[in-house]
Amino acid sequence: MTMPAVDLPGLPTAKADQPLLTYYDDATGERTTLTATELGEWAARTTGLLRDGCRLRAGDRAAVLLPPHWQTAAVLLGCWAAGVAVSFRGRATAGLPTLGPGGHEPLDASFVHRPRVDDWLDNPPEATHRFVLGLGPLGAPTPPPPTGYLDFLTELDLHSADPPPVAVVRRSDAASVDGTSYAQWGEVARAVAEAGGLRPGDRILVDSAVHDEPVKWLLAPLAAGASVVVCANCSPERRTELAAAEQVTRVL
Repeated sequence: MTMPAVDLPGLPTAKADQPLLTYYDDATGERTTLTATELGEWAARTTGLLRDGCRLRAGDRAAVLLPPHWQTAAVLLGCWAAGVAVSFRGRATAGLPTLGPGGHEPLDASFVHRPRVDDWLDNPPEATHRFVLGLGPLGAPTPPPPTGYLDFLTELDLHSADPPPVAVVRRSDAASVDGTSYAQWGEVARAVAEAGGLRPGDRILVDSAVHDEPVKWLLAPLAAGASVVVCANCSPERRTELAAAEQVTRVL
């Protein structure tokens, strides 16, 4: 799986058989580690879902209301590989309008964390195709999706992990619905990586409660050629333990 041939950091910066993204959630006991190849396969299936399942094309728009998680990475990378612009809305933006031209218009797709579906403050945006993500450990029982939503993992099972043809995307095309281009997001990611002193081969520990913006926990490490350990619901003592166990070189 590769990203579009535009100025946005992507999977080719990592060795295919080395851990790229490790996710811990002490509330559920989950520990998931994905190599660049494995994350690429999940992203490829997401691209297939958007293209073949939803019939979306480059220039369409999707909302992502998800916390830091390996499935969130697959959604974001899958959207960008399809040329679909993303409106990312973290918990901190709950209740705020979607930014950018046409922000009040229905989007083409949305990916929503289950607890946020019925949150009156969050008010997930309208979308033609709506998917819900429980973000629990793989194989754990999942309740039926809320009315009007499809279960993301169930729908993903219908699509191949083989890399689809990448979308024809220009560096000047919008990667996010506010009009920020692929080239501009690439520049931001590299600037964040440089400011944080991230280097190729680094192993970055990220507290999901502190850094929920994808440019921090996903794009900047990828731009630097680093790998990421995301921890959710982890105490300070637990983060120290994980830093040692995962051979972390930098902490965000």
